[in-house]
Amino acid sequence: MTRLSRRYGTGAPGWAIAGALLALCALLLPLLPAPPSRADTPLDLDAGGRITDTVGALGRRRAQVITAIERLRTTQRVQLYVTYVRDFSGRSGRAWADATADRNGLGERDVLLAVATHGRQYAVSADKLSGFRADQLKAVATTAIAPAVAQHDWAGAAIGAAEGYGAVLRGEPVRPPAISPGSPDPGGEGLVPGHRRVWAPVAMGGGLCLLGLYLCARRASRRRRAAQAPSPACGPAAGAPPGPARMARPLTPLPELDAEAARALVETDDAVRTSAEELHLAAAQLGDDATRPFAEAVAYAQGELADAFRLRQALDDAPYEDEEIRRRTLDEICSHCTSANRRLDAESESFDVLRGLRVNAAGILARAEAAAEDLAPRITTTESALHVLAGHCTATALAAVARHPAEARDRLSFATAALAEARRALAAGDGDGAAISLRAGEAALSQARVLTLAALRRAHELSGATARLPVALADAEARAPRGSPQARALACARREVESGRYDPRAVLRHVEETAAALDAELNTGHEDRTRARAERALRRVRGEVAAARDFVTTHRGAVGCRARTRLAEAERHLGLARAARDLRTLRSETGHADSLARQARALAEHDVSTYGTRYDPGTPPPTRALGGALLGGIILAGLLPATFGGGATRGRLAAG
Repeated sequence: MTRLSRRYGTGAPGWAIAGALLALCALLLPLLPAPPSRADTPLDLDAGGRITDTVGALGRRRAQVITAIERLRTTQRVQLYVTYVRDFSGRSGRAWADATADRNGLGERDVLLAVATHGRQYAVSADKLSGFRADQLKAVATTAIAPAVAQHDWAGAAIGAAEGYGAVLRGEPVRPPAISPGSPDPGGEGLVPGHRRVWAPVAMGGGLCLLGLYLCARRASRRRRAAQAPSPACGPAAGAPPGPARMARPLTPLPELDAEAARALVETDDAVRTSAEELHLAAAQLGDDATRPFAEAVAYAQGELADAFRLRQALDDAPYEDEEIRRRTLDEICSHCTSANRRLDAESESFDVLRGLRVNAAGILARAEAAAEDLAPRITTTESALHVLAGHCTATALAAVARHPAEARDRLSFATAALAEARRALAAGDGDGAAISLRAGEAALSQARVLTLAALRRAHELSGATARLPVALADAEARAPRGSPQARALACARREVESGRYDPRAVLRHVEETAAALDAELNTGHEDRTRARAERALRRVRGEVAAARDFVTTHRGAVGCRARTRLAEAERHLGLARAARDLRTLRSETGHADSLARQARALAEHDVSTYGTRYDPGTPPPTRALGGALLGGIILAGLLPATFGGGATRGRLAAG
C-alpha cells in the first residue's frame, strides 16, 4: 500500500506515484492478529460455516453444534444458522435477527437463531415460506431453546434448535435438551489482547521511497494549506448559501449548471456512502447509543440526497422546455446537496473525537486484522460456490458477479497492506500515519465484504431458482391449454432447462410471467396464488436492487450521475412496494423498481468500462490493488482515504 498519510496535488510527479507503487509491493502480511471483538449490530454471518460466534460462547462444543446443524440439513434440507453476540444493541431480538437474515440474504429454507449472551436473550428468524408453522417455531423455542439459554448452555440452545426443528418436520414431539451450563457471560470482558507475531521486513528501496514520499508530501501539504482555494458554489463543499446569495451572482449558463448539479450529486453520494460505512464501523465499535447523533446526521443527508435524485430523475424523464423551470430545478438539486454536505461536515469533528482513530488505533487495528483474516476463507467459499453453479448455469447467469471474488481479493490485498503499514506506523509512534492507513484498510475491507456477500447472494438466488423451477414449470404446464401460446412458451422453457446449461432466474421469471398471463386469460387466478407470486417477484427485485447498489458502492470512483440517479429511484420504488397494501400498487412499484435497478446496473457497468484508469485483472497485483482502491473510491485522487463527512471534510486526514 502506498503511504496514505499525505496528499499529492493534481500535479504530483510521476516518480512519486511510482515510488508509492514500489512501496506497496514491499509490504508483507502481519501474522496472528488479535481475536475478533464483539459485534452487536446486525452483522455478516461467517460464510465459512453456519456458526458465527463473536464472543467465544461455544468453546470446545463447537463440533457438537456443527454435527447437529449438518444432521438437520441432510435429513430435512433446512439450513440452520447460529450466531452468538454479546447483546442486540438496544433492538428487540426479533428485529435484530430479521435484520441480520436480510443483510445476509437468507432464503426460504434458512433459519437463523441469534443468541445474545450478556442478557441471556435469543430470537429466531424464519421466512414465511420456510415450511414451519408459527406453533411449531414456538414449540421449539419454548421447549428446546429457552431452557438452555436460561441456564447459559449456549451450545445446547443450538443443538436443541436443530433437533427440535427436525422433530417437528418429522411430526414428532419436541424434546427438552440435556443442560450443560457454560460461561455465564462469554465475551463480557470485551477485547482481550492476544499474543501476536508481526514480521514486516521492508526492502531497502521501498523504505527509501517511503521516506522520500513523506518528506516531499510534508512540503506539499504546507504549501497547499498556505494557498488553499475556496470550493465551487454548487459542490458539496459549497460555502455560499443557497437562495438570494446565489441568485445575486451572474447566471451560470444552463449546460454548465446541469453539469455542476450532476457533479454535486456524484460527490454528495460518495460522501453519504462513505459516512454511512464508517458510521457502521463506529456503531460496531461503540454501540448504537453512542453513535445516534451521527446516525441522525447520515439519515438527514440521505433524505436530502434522495430528494435531489428524485428531481434529477424527473428532469431525465421529462426535460422541461422552459429554461427557467429547468434552472430552478437544477438550483434546487444543488441546494439539497449543499444541505446534505453541511450536515455531515458539521458532525465530522465530533465524530473524530468519538471514534478516536488515533487514540484507539491499537484496538481498532486488531479488530480490522482479525476481520481481514476471517474474510479470506469466505472469498474462497464464494469462488467454490460460483464454480459449482457454472456447471449448469450459463455465463450470462453468473456475469453480474463473475469478477466479484477476484475484486474482493484485490480489495483485501490493499486492506492487508494498509493495515501492515498502520501497524508499522503505530510501532514508530506515528499516530497520524497509523490512523490514515487504518482508515484506508477499513474501507477496503468493507468493500471486499460487500463484493463477497453480493456474489454469495447471487449464488443463493440461482440455487433457489433452480430448486423452485421444476415445480413452477410443472404447475404451469398442467394448466396451459394444449396448443396455446402459453403452452408453447412453457415448452420452450422446458427445452432450455433440459439443454443442461441455462439461467435459472431468467427461466423461472419467464415461467411465472407465463403463468400469470395464463391466469389472467382463463380468469383462474386465485388471490392467494397471485399475492404469493407478487411477493416472490418483490423478493427477486430486492435482489436486483441490492446487486445494483453493491456494484455502485464498490465501483463508485467511476460511476456517474445517471446510474446513481436510477439506483436511488429504484430504492425509492422498492420502499413503496414493500409498504403497499393493495396488490395493484405492489405489482406496479415492483415493476418500476426492477426496471430502474436494471438501468442503474447497465449504466454503472458502462461507466466502469470507460473508466480512465482501466481496472485490468491482468496487471500486477500491487498495481491492481491500488487501481481497485481508486475505482472503489476508497482513496481519493491524492492517495488519501475518504472518511466520515461532507465535501469540505471527508479528506481531512491528509492535513496531519
